[in-house]
Amino acid sequence: LVALFNGFSGNGKVRVGYIMTGSTDEQGWNGMNYKGIAAVCENMDAELIVKENVTEGTGMCAKAIEELADSDAQLIILSSYGYPAEVREIIDSYPEISFYGNSADYYSDNMTSYFGRMYQARYLSGIIAGMMTESSSVGYVAAMPNNEVNRGINAFAMGVRRVNPDASVNVIFTDSWDDGEKERAAAEKLIADGADVLAYHQNRAYTAEAAESKGVYSIGYNEADDRFSDKYLTAAVWNWELLYNDIVKDFMQGRANSRQHHWCGIETGAVGLSEYSPLVSQEIIDEVEKAKAEILSGKDVFSGEIYDNSGNRRCGKDEFISDSALMSEFDWYVDGVIINE
Repeated sequence: LVALFNGFSGNGKVRVGYIMTGSTDEQGWNGMNYKGIAAVCENMDAELIVKENVTEGTGMCAKAIEELADSDAQLIILSSYGYPAEVREIIDSYPEISFYGNSADYYSDNMTSYFGRMYQARYLSGIIAGMMTESSSVGYVAAMPNNEVNRGINAFAMGVRRVNPDASVNVIFTDSWDDGEKERAAAEKLIADGADVLAYHQNRAYTAEAAESKGVYSIGYNEADDRFSDKYLTAAVWNWELLYNDIVKDFMQGRANSRQHHWCGIETGAVGLSEYSPLVSQEIIDEVEKAKAEILSGKDVFSGEIYDNSGNRRCGKDEFISDSALMSEFDWYVDGVIINE
């Protein structure tokens, strides 16, 4: 029995279409993603066609897909969470093209959801925040309450509460991936309300900038940022080249869209923590390494007894939350998370 997947026929040069919300030269999410896919395409001798500054929810993504299809792109990567849902019908209308959607909530015959298990790194960074906070109030500036963002908030809070059961994680949503004014305002409000460590899930480091200006600890995202003082404790970082390498390789070897979702864990090096600040003590590092060893041994973050912030048990002692639920059913928050309106 031979399985037939979308994929490369082996003739000619592979053309990879890449759609992104920002520009190739910006810091943070977009810049790191682009560097990863660009390196992979160069190494694999594939042609990369990039569509920059494609705003979610505007119809621009559908147009970009049509343009890439007209340019004979065989593989199209949708590098932001909101794209796949808004172009689902468009994706179905190009069954000959292989699509990969960043952190998408669904999959189809020619569309695979891809992401890293960033929640594992979030959990480890939460341990640092929980041991560094003196007020037991940790702030978190987040884009919007979707499954991807909620996974990160919950894992981070579980890390905080692992080492500091009395601490709370106070969240403000900005309803945007990239809005410096809103992000700085949210960070400043959290600090004014008592938070002495800030983390974030946004495209760029505006929250860390606000924390730095107020002399508050921060934990970064996407990439390590050397602009800050020692109060920048670490960052939850990506190695997109590793992840995109797997996607393009699968395509070239005829295995495109053979998986429902393509998630790389901390064991692959696709996600992890950056170098620690000198202010992170050896005691804290040891606690992080202990938790990391548990994950590497097979104990996932979302396993064992877990209660939500309304007191309902969501996971039993000998249970774990499935990947399917993590991907598409995370509309609740763990105990210790406070959502600020």
